[in-house]
Amino acid sequence: MVEELTLEVFKEKIFDFENESDWKYKGDKPVIIDFYAEWCGPCKMLAPVLDELAKEYEGKVDIYKVNVDEQRELTQEFGVMSMPSLLFIPLKGKPQMVRGAIPKGEFERIIGKLFK
Repeated sequence: MVEELTLEVFKEKIFDFENESDWKYKGDKPVIIDFYAEWCGPCKMLAPVLDELAKEYEGKVDIYKVNVDEQRELTQEFGVMSMPSLLFIPLKGKPQMVRGAIPKGEFERIIGKLFK
């Protein structure tokens, strides 16, 4: 299931950027975060793909979504200027941002590459 992510939950589960300067992911599974807006057409087309991926990778990859209109501080922290923007967070290493709606096969390729 794709879970809505707020600033507080992000700081608790992912990274507390307000109190730490160096990136240190807190989770135990890789993460995909979808920065979306309710009014964004490509975001609406991407939502069912993310739901499918959440089911297929359940227990292996956590998938979250961030409403850019409601979570402005998170949106600014990651420099999100266009939607959808997808943040891929591996267990080790730095997060990587992909901008735009990508097909399911591209998600699977990125998951295979980044989340080994």
